This record gives sequence, C-alpha cells and structure tokens, in this order.
Amino acid sequence: MAGEIGFAILGTGMVADYHRRAIEEAPGARLVAVGHYDPARFEALSQRFGVPCLSLEDLLEHPEVDAVCLATPSGQHAEQAVAAARAGKHVLVEKPMALTLEDADAMIKACNRAGVKLGVVLQRRTEPLFRRVREAVLAGDLGTLSLGLVTLPYYRPQRYFDGAAWRGTWALDGGGVLMNQGIHLVDLLVWLMGDPLEAQAYAGTLARAIEVEDTLAATLRFPGGALATITATTTAAPGFAHRLELYGTGGGIQIEGESLTRWQLARPEAARVAAPPVSKTQSAGSGGDPRGIAATGHLRVVADFADSIRQDRPPEIGGAEGRRSLAAVRMIYEAAGLPRP
Repeated sequence: MAGEIGFAILGTGMVADYHRRAIEEAPGARLVAVGHYDPARFEALSQRFGVPCLSLEDLLEHPEVDAVCLATPSGQHAEQAVAAARAGKHVLVEKPMALTLEDADAMIKACNRAGVKLGVVLQRRTEPLFRRVREAVLAGDLGTLSLGLVTLPYYRPQRYFDGAAWRGTWALDGGGVLMNQGIHLVDLLVWLMGDPLEAQAYAGTLARAIEVEDTLAATLRFPGGALATITATTTAAPGFAHRLELYGTGGGIQIEGESLTRWQLARPEAARVAAPPVSKTQSAGSGGDPRGIAATGHLRVVADFADSIRQDRPPEIGGAEGRRSLAAVRMIYEAAGLPRP
C-alpha cells in the first residue's frame, strides 16, 4: 500500500492520547476517526480528538480507515481484533494483546487469514538503551546468561482502580500488577533471555479493594538453566522506578527506569557492543503515575506499523512476539494459583 495510512483509535481513555500523538507525528499516518460505545459522548469526543467519533460497526466500515488501534480494556481486545481483521483492517493492539493464549491465537489466525498486519504495543523494545542491551547479549558480551532480575515497586492508589469499572477485574483487566503494569518488563526478560520453561510464584491482594493481585513474586527457569526473579507491587507509595538487571559469566548490566546505572564486563576490551553512558538521574516515571511513561515509544511503534503496511512486511513487534510475554504472565499466574479470566 502506497501513500498515507488512515488510522482509527478504538477507545478514548488515557492511552488513546498516546496513540493520537503518535499518529500525528508518525510520517505518512493520519487520524481518521475514533470509536466509542456510547453515542451520547460522540460529539464531545469528536471535539476532543478533532475527528468523527463512531460506533465500532461504523468505524470498521469507514473506507478511509486502513488500521485500527485498540486502546480498549484488555478483555475486549480479542473480539475487536477479530472483527477488525474480518473487515480488512490492520490491527495495532495495546498490551496485553489478550487475556488468554487461546484468544491471542485467535487474533493471530484471524489477521493471517484476512491478510492484514497485527502489531502489539510493547514499546520498551524500541528504546535505544534496551536495544543496545539486546545487541550485547546477542554478541556474547555478557557471556552465558545466568540471572535476570525485575523489580517493580509501583504505586496505584485505590482511586486509580475506582476511576474505571474494568480496572482490577479478571474479566477485563485479566490480572493485576503483572498483567497490567509489569508485562512490559516481563516482555524485556523474554526478549533478552528467551521463553521460560517453568515458574514458581506467590501472589496476593494486600492493600487494594480489587479482584486481581496487587503484589507478586516469581522465579523463572529458562533454557540452559538461567534463572530470573520478578517482584512487583502497586502498593509502594509514592512509587519508585522499576529496575532490570541482567548478569552472565562475562558481566552484568543494571538499569533503573529507562536509565543505565551500571554496565560492567569481565573483559571490556573484548566487547563487541559499546556501552552507553551511565545516567546519574533516574525518575520514578510510570512507577508513581501511569502518565509518567514517555510518548516516544508509541511514536516508534506506530511509525513502524504504518511503514510495515506500506512496505507489506511484518511489523517489528507482531502478534507472535506479543504472545510470548502473555504466555510468560499466564505461566506465572498458574504457578501462583490465580484464576483464568
């Protein structure tokens, strides 16, 4: 497909603003419409986004809509993605792509059958720092990986969950701190260390009046024997930056938030990938406020997705990649004895 790619955003909550900004800034992309379930809000939402607000049915029939961004509650993603694919629309879906592997597989199958692209917004893979880490891992600079650590000491007050009826529910959120906030860091672990073979985990709802977990601790075992730990909570006031650490027989890397704090190798003179500069400043980012996440990741994902449509190539983060982090989260939930959505 040549020319400008017409996007629609289904869902008008907080994350829709990230998609709108990304579409406005991505080369060769334009926002055509937004979608909402309540006709009483169409006029106000049209004014807010500067484009028509339509029902899902009308949005999928719109001839200028080439791709649909799903910014709806997670439990609605699968049904909406399948409907969009059947209407011939490309699909870019927020994380998690679905709540179960069966639904993820149905989305992948529907998009393949319709010949449309399926992309997943796991935007931390696009960050230059994490790309550099992956290059170092693939180049063997860290030797054989042995240990990964993810720490997610986030804070979400009760009013955050009360602000939307779907939050904190199994049916529409699909999980708590790990599925909603932590899946980005789980995705980085999978991207860097591979798909885990097994998990042990504990989870609890310690401080919030919600159905799902607000605190979780897990251990993962990877092919080759490497281990990783994940500790996560949304109860750590006022909220702290997440941390990602990766160690191997040849060195280690420590990251806080989106900033490098340490990159040390046993034989730095033999490194194939240059270490980026260490940052002396770190912020809590999304640890204390869901709006603390930078918009640059969404811009890169949307720009790549639009280009994948024009060039008729797979998007960088496609459905199969989105399924990997979902599979890891589901493995951890099952190990912790948490229910399926």
